[in-house]
Amino acid sequence: MPASGVSAAAIAARLSDIGLPARVEEHDRYASVQAEVPESLSADLWREVLEVVAEADRFGLLATSLNDRILWAVVHKAVTTTGDVGGPSHQR
Repeated sequence: MPASGVSAAAIAARLSDIGLPARVEEHDRYASVQAEVPESLSADLWREVLEVVAEADRFGLLATSLNDRILWAVVHKAVTTTGDVGGPSHQR
């Protein structure tokens, strides 16, 4: 599993420990974590949740008019580099 998947799995496990069962999805360029957030989440638990998702590269909350709230976090995969960093037009 790529490092991004390991980080995403760790975030998901910590969210689950808090009481927000989370799922991880692998994508081409990132791994994502999603968890449903109940309306009754206390301020103390919100602080814990924010500490957890702060480990991700990006995170947010999607709230719909149907009272659904989905917490998401993204961990980017490492970009591989080549020896030709300057590109084809780079003059040496």
